Amino acid sequence: MSRDEEADYRIDARGVARSFGAASSHYDAAADLQAEVRAELLSRVDELRTARASILDLGCGTGAASVALKRRFRRARVVAADIAPGMVAMARRRSHFWRPIEVTLADCHELPFDDASFDLVFTNLMLQWADPLDVALAQIRRVLKPGGLLLASSFGPATLQELRAAWAAADEGVHVNRFIDMHDLGSALVRAGFVEPVLDADSLRRWYAEPAALMRGLRAIGAHNLNAGRGRGLTGRKAWGRMIAAYESLREARGLPATWQVDYVAAWAGEHPPRDAFSGETVVPFSSLRRAARR
Repeated sequence: MSRDEEADYRIDARGVARSFGAASSHYDAAADLQAEVRAELLSRVDELRTARASILDLGCGTGAASVALKRRFRRARVVAADIAPGMVAMARRRSHFWRPIEVTLADCHELPFDDASFDLVFTNLMLQWADPLDVALAQIRRVLKPGGLLLASSFGPATLQELRAAWAAADEGVHVNRFIDMHDLGSALVRAGFVEPVLDADSLRRWYAEPAALMRGLRAIGAHNLNAGRGRGLTGRKAWGRMIAAYESLREARGLPATWQVDYVAAWAGEHPPRDAFSGETVVPFSSLRRAARR
């Protein structure tokens, strides 16, 4: 990818904060796919269950995962952090004196926590918004105790491939976010000081009556096009028509398909600071990790 193309796909953290903040009041009603991924990631917490005295839910959204983690680890300190003030306000409403959650506004690129503060960092579908990713992962490694666990999910490059292909047939603009390849994510984890990251992927599909319904759903959760190279004005009628025609060619009996590739990560903070050299990541089914945990 050229330098200009790279710049087109940069993501502005302030834009992310504004977009998700605006969606905070109706996010839960629209985010059924995100809730499905969250449930899967929480099941992995259960499989790897060990004593967790301090937990960070990074990119907490409205705080649903924070509450679930507090239920699982009642004596643990659970901190919910998000870059969007609106999401932080919604998450704060979920904290109660009988099951308190600490809620704070935080950018993943500059976390306001001391080194080695947490035993577990849980982050559901946040990493794809981190730019630069290496900075965010280095911050997560910094706040994890040596041997602490990162459990994360992120969208992979096959996400919204149908919508991306339809727009590519319409014009040369940037209309769909770019998502990191799983192997690149694994390498970035090792660069940040994580050891033997385990990654696996799943594919989820939804169907829509029309492309506009898909895009309304993305806007409803704040996950619309946030790339620097996106068009600032209205899309022309001709380009819109070409996109619609291209997407319609993919129609199935259930409607227009949309794919989400979900990458899952389990990685442990190394005992020592990151080295310049790094080994490869491990890509295995999570069932292998479950069997190891049981043993």
